[in-house]
Amino acid sequence: MTLPTFKDVERAAGRIRGKVVRTPLLRSIELDRVTGGRIFVKPECLQLTGAFKLRGATNRLTALSEKERALGVVAFSSGNHGQAVAYAAKRLGIAATIVMPDNAPKIKVEKTRSHGPRIVIYDPKKETREEIAAAIAEETGAVLVPSFDDPYIIAGQGTHALEVIEDAPTLDAYLVCTGGGGLLAGTSLAFAELSPKTKLYSVEPENYNDHQRSFAAGKRVRLENPSATICDALLPFTPGEMTFEINEKFVTGGVSVSDDEVRAAMRFAFENLKIVSEPGGAVALAAVLSGKIETKGRAIGLIVTGGNVDPGLFREILGR
Repeated sequence: MTLPTFKDVERAAGRIRGKVVRTPLLRSIELDRVTGGRIFVKPECLQLTGAFKLRGATNRLTALSEKERALGVVAFSSGNHGQAVAYAAKRLGIAATIVMPDNAPKIKVEKTRSHGPRIVIYDPKKETREEIAAAIAEETGAVLVPSFDDPYIIAGQGTHALEVIEDAPTLDAYLVCTGGGGLLAGTSLAFAELSPKTKLYSVEPENYNDHQRSFAAGKRVRLENPSATICDALLPFTPGEMTFEINEKFVTGGVSVSDDEVRAAMRFAFENLKIVSEPGGAVALAAVLSGKIETKGRAIGLIVTGGNVDPGLFREILGR
């Protein structure tokens, strides 16, 4: 499949304009104080479905032909991508099937279901979501909408970076919460074209740091039996093929954070930025707060990718 380019990011911005929220850049006196830098936070947790995923999903579905729309779409997701596809499909009048694991956070399942798709629950210990989704697509003719390894998805996610660069054009570095690498790839295309001096970093849970290891190795690395993390949105075992081909060209490197550092970042975001973040959405903020990159005297941007956190977990984290 052909890799997307910066022109595709620009086209995506035109397609999704008016269909997603143009989120602001947030500043915090306390965040600048504790880091010694000027920190700019892109709160995609304020997006219509609570996460950046709506950008890519909207771009992908808007680009479908009339014939493809009539056949519907199918996606697999633990939550945010599925919710975004379901919402975009509802707005466009497209039938959607979302394949979700039985251990997905309840709030993400409920939010996805609220948009009216058919939901197929599977047991990740016994079944493979890719195979289930592929079988549904084969049976119904529905278009498979991947969560990251797709040129339309990558380009759509990159539209957030156009907004960041417009609002803060002289960043020294920008940190991206990273799972499969689609958001990072779209971000890479935008910064490489418009702000090439800005250094880009992937940020992952320390137990799921496949990008950090892959950048260090110069090739895609697959994790073997990683231990658990609270960051349910960031669990791929290896970078996407398409996304890594883009990211290895433009990304400076990767860092990783512990679950405790993520919990601290979620509390900080609530108390000082007045936003709610889910664990996977807070890893970039956690990296800045825990000193994983140099911030003193520098202008640093980061994204809080999502806010769809389980209420019980959030109460527990705030209680600490």
